[in-house]
Amino acid sequence: MVFEVYFSDYLKKFNEMKPERWNYHLGCVLMGAEYLYQATGKKRYLDAILNFGKDYVDKDGVIKGFRAEEHNVDLMASGRILYFLYDYTEEERYLKGIHYIMEALKAQPRTGFGNFWHKEIYPGQVWLDGLYMVQPFYMEYEKRFNHKSNYQDTLNQFKNVKKYLYDQEKHLYYHGYDERRAMYWADKETGRSPSFWLRAMGWYVMALCDCYEISDDFEARVVLGTLLKEAMEGILPYADKDTGLFYQVVDHQDMAGNYLETSGSAMVAYAVLKGSRLGVLDREKYFAIGEHILAALEAEKIEARDGRFYLTGTCASGGLGLKDGIPGQEERDGSPEYYLGEAVKDDNAHGVAACMMAYSEWLKGVTARRRLQYDKAAAFL
Repeated sequence: MVFEVYFSDYLKKFNEMKPERWNYHLGCVLMGAEYLYQATGKKRYLDAILNFGKDYVDKDGVIKGFRAEEHNVDLMASGRILYFLYDYTEEERYLKGIHYIMEALKAQPRTGFGNFWHKEIYPGQVWLDGLYMVQPFYMEYEKRFNHKSNYQDTLNQFKNVKKYLYDQEKHLYYHGYDERRAMYWADKETGRSPSFWLRAMGWYVMALCDCYEISDDFEARVVLGTLLKEAMEGILPYADKDTGLFYQVVDHQDMAGNYLETSGSAMVAYAVLKGSRLGVLDREKYFAIGEHILAALEAEKIEARDGRFYLTGTCASGGLGLKDGIPGQEERDGSPEYYLGEAVKDDNAHGVAACMMAYSEWLKGVTARRRLQYDKAAAFL
């Protein structure tokens, strides 16, 4: 597929990048590389992960650019790749890095109902993004090092998101919630932001299926599986009828300026395909849906120009309130107009990472289906 050529070219450039600080964009690309390495065994995916670890984690487990005092869940997302690095290399620095991030998480401020704040600069706020940034890392830590003692904490945080951010009529999730009702974007009665942003929903469904896969606990899988099925049943009716892709503002398909956005569509494809592979979702029905979305992404969003491929149509950024809390910056009010006004970029890491993840799940799903067909055929011999 064209995707494989594109990912190979992208990682060559990725390996040359030397950002000054640890961030979730890098981590998402590396999780995509990990999944593709699992699916294919190709060295280029492994090399990207090993190069990152070497450059960003020193011998004492100190992570370049990770600032625990920020209480920022975005900075914790890349911690997931440390599990792979430690398992593969057995180098103690990666284990130290894992524990360092966990110590930061233990100090993360919480809402009155127990959910992690998104950041210190966004007090009392819960964003859908934050579930992906931290809950899979948290569950993996509990599974490996703490006898799953705090699984219930993760489950409660997902349940609270359902309670405070789910719209019963549209069956979609709002981007953020402010328990103080103090932010200009927060509804004074519900505390919710005003719109349904596609990538926020994408972060949420990816968090659910990743936590489901990590967990080997019956209660956790019932809770997470139920929420995943409900979320997928909620968002899939909003897909574009021709391509299966989704709009930047999910429920405003006919709004001027709305567009089929790449990263969120790929995130939904990933969750659909992974849910199918894990048996949470109907295997045949949802594999076909995910395959259709993935094929549309390749056909509609990969463009050939200047002798190379570009991944188009990804929203560069999206948030609520002042970016990084700095006065004078754009006041992100969470309206449909705000989301449609954010820049759209080529080769944006959000879109690349999500496509890598979705493609890896398609490969794993194809392999699983072939294995099942082989087993069925063998039963007759």
